[in-house]
Amino acid sequence: MVDDDVELVELVGEYLRREGFHVDTVHDGESGVDKVLGGSYDMIILDVMLPGIGGFEVLRRIRLTSAVPVVMLTARGDELDRVMGLETGADDYLAKPFSSRELVARIRAVLRRGETKGNASPSGVVRVGNIEIESAARAVRRDGKNVELTAAEFDLLDLLMRSAGEVVSREDIARKVLDRPLLPLDRSIDVHVSNLRKKLGDAPDGSEYIKTVRSVGYIFARPASTSLHSSPN
Repeated sequence: MVDDDVELVELVGEYLRREGFHVDTVHDGESGVDKVLGGSYDMIILDVMLPGIGGFEVLRRIRLTSAVPVVMLTARGDELDRVMGLETGADDYLAKPFSSRELVARIRAVLRRGETKGNASPSGVVRVGNIEIESAARAVRRDGKNVELTAAEFDLLDLLMRSAGEVVSREDIARKVLDRPLLPLDRSIDVHVSNLRKKLGDAPDGSEYIKTVRSVGYIFARPASTSLHSSPN
């Protein structure tokens, strides 16, 4: 947990330990980067406002070499911070002030996605056009070249590709990818989709792989000349 509010960190850290988590804490951005990249963590709780380098820069540096799940702490009502965090590679966010119980729920939801995807998702490699996704290895390839995604981005792409050619509602995405109900004015899904589009690039015909169905959700477009293909590992 990286946050300069010492009292908050102590209170939340104590609660998390009672819930069975091992918690390391630091109070500035530079120390946060060093701690994360020098250790082996299942989850990072990262505040936006930090002395020295801020939370966005901490996240940017982490994402250069690590896909560890990150939940960012933002100011309540500050949509720009939430969007910037997600665009930089955060998996989810939580607005201050928050309850420790809600934070634990978000942590468990993100961790649960990583634990269950390999078991719950159909086995094998799924290919749609020139995009290939392998759930067991949590790997994505475009024309045979690896595409680095965050945990949330991978789970979103996995869901969309396994439903290629069909519209997936934003409500279903929130429930199956974020493991929580769709919240009013929540732009998390939209930002994750935007990040995916940037990382995948354009399809061979110049179109987007993921298309928006206004007021409903998203669809992974299936090329007319290809079909969904799944093969065993």
